[in-house]
Amino acid sequence: MLDVLEIGVITSTHGLNGEVNIYPVTDNVSRFDALKEILLEREGGFDSVQVEHVRYFKNRPILKMKGYDRIEDVEHLKGQSIYVRRSDAVALEENEYFIGDLIGLDVVLEDGSRFGTLADVLRTGANDVYAVKKDDGSIVYLPAIKEVILHTDPEAGIMTVRPMKEI
Repeated sequence: MLDVLEIGVITSTHGLNGEVNIYPVTDNVSRFDALKEILLEREGGFDSVQVEHVRYFKNRPILKMKGYDRIEDVEHLKGQSIYVRRSDAVALEENEYFIGDLIGLDVVLEDGSRFGTLADVLRTGANDVYAVKKDDGSIVYLPAIKEVILHTDPEAGIMTVRPMKEI
C-alpha cells in the first residue's frame, strides 16, 4: 500500500500572489478544507509544504502555500501532482478504497485461478469500471458492482471477481 496519496494536480497559477488552481483527484473535494500540509514530489522524494489557505471557485480548490508568495514562485509547479501522507488521508467507509491501492492488484476468479492485473479504474456516473489487463495483453472491463467484485484485499494484493456472462 502507498505511503502517500495523490489528491490533486496543480493546473495553473491564480493571480500574482502565489496561489494555484487545483484539479482534485478525490471524491471528497471538501477534504481540502482541513488541509494543513501537502507533499510536492521532488527528485529523490517529497518536500513537505505548509498550506496557508484554501478557497474555492466553481467547486475547484485554489491553494496558497506558505513561502510561495509570487507568481514566479509557483509557475514551475504547473502539472505537478500534490500528495498527502496516508496518515492525513480522509477516513474511508467500509468497502471503499483508494484507487492507488487498487492499481496493480492480482485479479483472480472465484476458483483462485489468475485472471489478470488491475490496470486502471475508470470513473463513470453509475459505478466505477475496473480495467483488468490479462496475461495475453488484452484488457477486460469489469463493472465495480458486488455481483462482479466479490472480494478486495489491498493488503494481500488480491481482488476476487466473477465476470458477467457474455450476452
